[in-house]
Amino acid sequence: MSAWLRDESPLSPGMSDDERRTDIFGLLRDEGGPQTARVTQAGAEWLASAGPYPRSTLSLWTARPTAPAVLPCGSAFDVVNAPAFFGRRMLDRLWADGPGSGPVAAYRGRTLLFAAPGTAQRLPSLLSWEEWGGGSGGGEPETAPPPLLCHGTGDAVTVPPLSPGPASGPRWMVAPDTRHPWLPGPDVLLWACVRAARDQAAAGPGSVPRPRTAPEPSSSAAARLPRSRS
Repeated sequence: MSAWLRDESPLSPGMSDDERRTDIFGLLRDEGGPQTARVTQAGAEWLASAGPYPRSTLSLWTARPTAPAVLPCGSAFDVVNAPAFFGRRMLDRLWADGPGSGPVAAYRGRTLLFAAPGTAQRLPSLLSWEEWGGGSGGGEPETAPPPLLCHGTGDAVTVPPLSPGPASGPRWMVAPDTRHPWLPGPDVLLWACVRAARDQAAAGPGSVPRPRTAPEPSSSAAARLPRSRS
């Protein structure tokens, strides 16, 4: 599985003027109150741990806090990459009826759900085994979800900057807020995918999910078991 986002804005210091360098971690520490779309210092350290040189990554972010980064998948996290609207439906279900989510990003019409390592290998098989096209027990009919891209070991993805950058660039929907975030695994994401597919079938083609109030940043919260799929 290849990465879908190319490194079009590689991180490099690129600044000889020390006065232009921003102490991004000082800013992150000083920001008060929960902000779902802003990365905390602990969250930045977790993201940096995904790469082979965490200290270098943190140093580059300090120099350019509004630049995105390219990080490898498979060690700290995998990523499930869904079309924007379907990803929003999955996210709504995870927060409304399920255990919540880990970090979530948006970029170029896609929703990136950060998942537990190993999810990219397991989730496609679970999706292929699911019976789509007919509800069970006379319930609402299910339609197959759109193709999901799963990024794991050997792949890399572009992650949003620590500090908000250009509006057209990647952005956090649920930003990392802890050094050890809870990440959904393949079973939880399959459950969310089934629920989102039912919602999409019930709403009809071309429908857009209604926006919800942004959840509090609780990627570290203990997971609740999803409700029964029956």
